[in-house]
Amino acid sequence: MNKGDLVNMVAEEANLTKSQAADAVNCVIDCIGGSLKDGDKVSLVGFGTFTVNHRNARTGRNPKTGEAIQIAAKNVVKFKPGKELSNSVN
Repeated sequence: MNKGDLVNMVAEEANLTKSQAADAVNCVIDCIGGSLKDGDKVSLVGFGTFTVNHRNARTGRNPKTGEAIQIAAKNVVKFKPGKELSNSVN
């Protein structure tokens, strides 16, 4: 499923136009991203929790040449599925 498929499903399930559904999906994605950018965690009961983890700078290797390279520090998004979501796929 991609974003377009999700918009179509939301439009169909919620009886909305595709434009309204696209606005709703985009708003949810933007709100989750904004909260994560502010350092908050986002918990959606039954679905899962999004958190931001800091990954320190480290030394890596170029697999092609074997040369040591410096990998910069960065923040990464982590998702832990909720119990209901985990049970629904098993």
